[in-house]
Amino acid sequence: MSRRLSAILQAVLVTFLWSTSWVLIKVGLQGDLPALTFAGVRYILASIVLLPWVLAHPGSRSVLRRMPGGVWVRLALFGIVVYTLTQGSLFLSLSYLPANPVSLILNLTPLLVAAGSLAIGGERPTALQGLGILVAAGGVAAFFLPVGIVPLPAAGVAALVVCLGSNAISSLMGRAINRRLDLPPLAVTFVAMAAGSIALLALGLGTEGFGTWKPEHWWIVVWLAVVNTALTFTLWNHTLRTLTAVESSVLNGLMLPQIVLLAYLFLGESLTGRQIAGLVLVGVGTLVVQIRRESGKLRPAPGSPSPSVVDA
Repeated sequence: MSRRLSAILQAVLVTFLWSTSWVLIKVGLQGDLPALTFAGVRYILASIVLLPWVLAHPGSRSVLRRMPGGVWVRLALFGIVVYTLTQGSLFLSLSYLPANPVSLILNLTPLLVAAGSLAIGGERPTALQGLGILVAAGGVAAFFLPVGIVPLPAAGVAALVVCLGSNAISSLMGRAINRRLDLPPLAVTFVAMAAGSIALLALGLGTEGFGTWKPEHWWIVVWLAVVNTALTFTLWNHTLRTLTAVESSVLNGLMLPQIVLLAYLFLGESLTGRQIAGLVLVGVGTLVVQIRRESGKLRPAPGSPSPSVVDA
């Protein structure tokens, strides 16, 4: 098997595991787990799992020993955006809303990233990117109109808006880290995850308490931490050494249809023909924007979540 084919298969596996996270999170939330505490426990455990790998990696150990205080602060802030804000608000939004509309809205992240890059760096969108934005907007309209066709509690919408915005900001921060800091992916992931998860768990315990955890809940959170976080982040960062940024973006786009299928099979979330068409349009539109942005540019920064659909 060629190195490229191996990387593609690993990336497909990662996107599938990330997609199953949405089902597992919904199951845990339906079992009345407090959303923020649930997310905090997941990423605290994942940080603990990553720690031995960091200590066993000479390059990561060396970098962490000599890393300036300013870089520690920068990575900690990155982790707070990625995990405390993005993942925390994702868990909150899934506690109120079905998985499909949440995944659809978060798939719009590349559009916000493109807008942010235009505002910060003056990167003007191409005509094809403009068409992609229009296609994605049409997809959102097809999915949600007429108003009321999808139940949208205000608290869930607020959490989703925060998640979308913080996900876009984390992507921009990740690109800056990738451009300016020469750090091993494992070190970036561990420091960001540890800082963000500590803040997230503290926020959850302070606002929601620990809740009542059944044995099946612990199995879910351990799987999410060990397999769907620590293992998948490591595999994804490994694939970035072989795949181009465009290839990674295309493969990452597989999450949207996978989430739809898994939500139908395991959560009973059915869709109308028009909503399916809306999902397809959003996926195509954002993929066009993402591919045009990534062509010839740096890959997404390691340690950050999926650029178009949060890995959950």
